[in-house]
Amino acid sequence: MSAVLVEGGPDNGAIWHFGEPVKEQRALEAGKAFADLSHLPAIAISGADRLTWIHSLCTQDVEHLQPGDWKSGYILDPQGHLEFPLLIVDDSDSLYLFTEIASAEPLITYLNSMKFMLRVEVTDASSNVALFRAPGAADQIGGPYALLPRAEIKSMTANFASTAIQVGTWALDAIRVAAGRPRFGFESDSKTIPNELGVLNIAVHMNKGCYRGQETVAKVFNLGKPPRRLTLLHLDGSGVDLPPSGSPITLEGKNIGVLGTVARHHELGPIALALIKRSVPMDATVSAGNVLATQEEIVAQ
Repeated sequence: MSAVLVEGGPDNGAIWHFGEPVKEQRALEAGKAFADLSHLPAIAISGADRLTWIHSLCTQDVEHLQPGDWKSGYILDPQGHLEFPLLIVDDSDSLYLFTEIASAEPLITYLNSMKFMLRVEVTDASSNVALFRAPGAADQIGGPYALLPRAEIKSMTANFASTAIQVGTWALDAIRVAAGRPRFGFESDSKTIPNELGVLNIAVHMNKGCYRGQETVAKVFNLGKPPRRLTLLHLDGSGVDLPPSGSPITLEGKNIGVLGTVARHHELGPIALALIKRSVPMDATVSAGNVLATQEEIVAQ
């Protein structure tokens, strides 16, 4: 079956699925699938100070990032809230930051405001390079990933297709949700701090130097617990419809959280990620919209 394209939203221009989402999910789990993620914008940073500069701005340790190594990270606001998501790679000439469509323009503006006298140059590289999810077993940041010139998308697709099948966002989301990996804008809002999402020591390096918002991350980690926790929900699949992303999560009529990504997993059935108040008991059955759901721990209470 031909590809079904996403029209609008955070994945505008991506491929939704190829008609067999269950087959696509199984191939992903087996490491025999790839995905074209070229709809995501890319920002290139050139110049001798690029690694130390981004290292000082983001939550990840990239000061000595080796060419071809991929890292995830965030830029936080002064209060420690997530402001920009980053997928980071260096090719020995430039550092590339992949982010969400809505984040690209404000991220470029922010980076340009922080250059000062450093030897760095920030450019929109979306028309020059592309991101692929390459074949292989999934890693903790959702890869393996491949960086390629945009002119080589067709040839790379053919190359990967010789040993793997191409999949779309349906399959990617189902595997991501089952693994408990949050996505910016889906499992986060303007008040989200990294401690709530289970990304410490993944997208947030806990032993690096100062960066904006670090005080909040360190204080909550050392002295307390975050107000909310990312949770995997197993949704009641007896009905036809599933609740949409953004639906309220309630317990005994009280609002306790917000529903994030919703997916149909080939083994687990209907599942979702949600940000829920930390005080809610893990054994409580909650309501996601009008659908009952049980919880599975991702971030400890």
